[in-house]
Amino acid sequence: MVSQQPLRTTVSPLTRRRFLAFSGVIAAAGIAAGATQVHWSDLVAAAAKTPLDPDAGVLVMVTLYGGNDGLNTVIPATAPAYQSARGELAYAPSDVLDLGDSLGLNPGLKGLHELWGSKELAIVRGVGYPQPDRSHFRSMAIWQSASPQAAVSSGWLGRWLDATTTDPLLAVSLDSLVPPMLAGVKLAAASFPLGGLRMPKDALGRAVALLARPSSEDDVWRARAARSFTDLQAVVKTLGPAGGRQSTTTPTADPDDQENQGASAGGQGQLAAQLDLVATLIEMGVPTRVYSVSLGGFDTHSDERATQQRLLGELDAALAGFHRRLKSSDRGRQVVTTVYSEFGRRVLANASDGTDHGTAGPVFLLGRGVRGGFFGAEPGLTDLDDGDLKAGIDFRSIYSTLLDHVLGTDPARILGGYTQQVDKLIA
Repeated sequence: MVSQQPLRTTVSPLTRRRFLAFSGVIAAAGIAAGATQVHWSDLVAAAAKTPLDPDAGVLVMVTLYGGNDGLNTVIPATAPAYQSARGELAYAPSDVLDLGDSLGLNPGLKGLHELWGSKELAIVRGVGYPQPDRSHFRSMAIWQSASPQAAVSSGWLGRWLDATTTDPLLAVSLDSLVPPMLAGVKLAAASFPLGGLRMPKDALGRAVALLARPSSEDDVWRARAARSFTDLQAVVKTLGPAGGRQSTTTPTADPDDQENQGASAGGQGQLAAQLDLVATLIEMGVPTRVYSVSLGGFDTHSDERATQQRLLGELDAALAGFHRRLKSSDRGRQVVTTVYSEFGRRVLANASDGTDHGTAGPVFLLGRGVRGGFFGAEPGLTDLDDGDLKAGIDFRSIYSTLLDHVLGTDPARILGGYTQQVDKLIA
């Protein structure tokens, strides 16, 4: 028997350091201790030993690093105040994908527009938090810790891990680092970033392909063995092309450069490859309940329109393909996907055909039990807070809804007593 080396990944030694910087705290001793090493064999073994409960919800968090411009994502193109404020950045009403309610999606989001038409996409409008902070660094720390008022030493899903399990595989990050939201006081999520797994093309590779072929003559054990080789091929197909890809954003050389790290930390790019792997793990029955993926590059201070539309097109293709794939499998129907960014952008365009750091923005949800449509009021363009949109929905209301309806957990335990939810967002 040929011994196959497992794909090894580790949590970066900078994970704790970066979390401390993100949060602005001085101690989080449990994070380094909770960091874990993940082997591919661990995931396969977990799927065989404790497969994903068919009644359990699975949460996929998609982080758009850099501050996505919500006004040019869900676009009030017919509003005179929008056209006046945005100048050449403004989309004409004929450019956008109609959503009703005098709003339209960015033209890069054609796949999501189809999901909107079939009532499979929810858009929560005007999401933010009290006394917004316009620093990438601090605002992302607030979103990931779910603590707007005070810095804390854990992420909101890290606290869920602490309260739920001793197994880090219950949450998995596909980023190069475990993001702060998945770091608890006692436990941190597992890290399984995209890597360069390759199937040999020699006789061994051909043998694996033959072994993976199902046969009506197989007994239950041979069929199970064949299925394991099929799973291996699926993983190689997903991981292999991603091995040599570059990030959409380039992390700064100095890990303590806070403002720049806020825009790029965790921003792996190649979102489709990340979501392909998530879908593979879900279909295999890996018992993970939370996945984290990301796309960076949204800090569009100049030449925004083309850059953002390209990035939204990448987001669209990845999400639409992921959703279609999940709908075709029983386990895939257990998944809710949530897309957010640390803040929106200013209403008024700047002098460089871009936008500067703002406040409120939209959050997208799709998947199991999600009710399609608008939630929350559209922020007014003439009633601003020092030039910024006023948030109408606290992001913790979305987290509370996800904790309750997807993860089956009392939100008050995780969110410091916060229990308000977005009514009827998830059935």
